[in-house]
Amino acid sequence: MFFWKKKRDVTLIVGLGNPRDKHARNRHNIGFMCVEHLARSNDIRLNKSQGQALIGSGEVAGLQVILAQPQTFVNRSGLAVSWLVRKYQVTRDRLIVIHDDLDLPSGRIRVRHAGSSAGHRGVMSIADSLGGSNFTRIRVGIGRPAVTVDKDAEVVDYVLGDLTPEEEKIFEEVIPRVSDAVQSLLTEGLDTTMKRFN
Repeated sequence: MFFWKKKRDVTLIVGLGNPRDKHARNRHNIGFMCVEHLARSNDIRLNKSQGQALIGSGEVAGLQVILAQPQTFVNRSGLAVSWLVRKYQVTRDRLIVIHDDLDLPSGRIRVRHAGSSAGHRGVMSIADSLGGSNFTRIRVGIGRPAVTVDKDAEVVDYVLGDLTPEEEKIFEEVIPRVSDAVQSLLTEGLDTTMKRFN
């Protein structure tokens, strides 16, 4: 079991995204949206700037957490995450990263520990900065665009594009489910959470 019921242990929960209002509803900012929902539903204020991240501390399911949104842009997320890990002495089994995933259908969730980045540059940056990929991720599917000519350019435009009205409806249901998955990780552990949410 990866998570222990010791109040003195801090779990760092990081949502990946890009800062600035113009990115707020981008597909690439699903991680930010999930952390914001988790903060609101647990009366945690994301109002402190620290280590190139916007953070808030409080309790989820009676356990101490730090919620974070790196302000370094997705591709350099590791700078903020590694600083917070060192500052708060967070062990790798107590780091949860929430991020968008092109390889999952829109709205699908996958929970896993360690493994490859699947090409997500934010996850790559964190793994590089920490010297390993042995942390837990909650992958939130955003689907892939229909590629016509330039695959790389179209993928970039897609992830930096805003959610459509149809996608907004999907994620209104999915984002609270991500909060449920976080609570499950904290209280029931990885195996149980994977069985429930994957």
